[in-house]
Amino acid sequence: MILRTARADELAPILDFWGVAAENDNRPADSPAALASLLERDPDALIVAVDGGEIVGTVIAGWDGWRCHLYRLAVAPSRRRQGIGRVLIEAAEERFRALGGTRADAMVLDGNADAHGAWSAGGYRRQAEWSRWVKPL
Repeated sequence: MILRTARADELAPILDFWGVAAENDNRPADSPAALASLLERDPDALIVAVDGGEIVGTVIAGWDGWRCHLYRLAVAPSRRRQGIGRVLIEAAEERFRALGGTRADAMVLDGNADAHGAWSAGGYRRQAEWSRWVKPL
């Protein structure tokens, strides 16, 4: 398995992968245009784990110049509990440290119990004093 940044020609396969491997409730649908915009703005933000030419994991390590945000940690259902999520989180954290980041946060739905274990194992804790406020645009 190798980790690398996503390529522009992988947008459709990544979206297909997220349809199977990612949590997709309570969110606007991801689109090729949105993913292309991410790669144009920050080509190193989307990290993919690839094994034998197949995408087996992803994480978006978003850096806005001030804060570090993690999104779309997803591992192929058949490859879970093999350390892929941990390796992706570590790669994202390395990216953040190299950019000067001092704290990372992860967006995790309250009902996604499987993800809670993965993030807890990586040293992340739910921050009780904050709530996310959203407005669809």
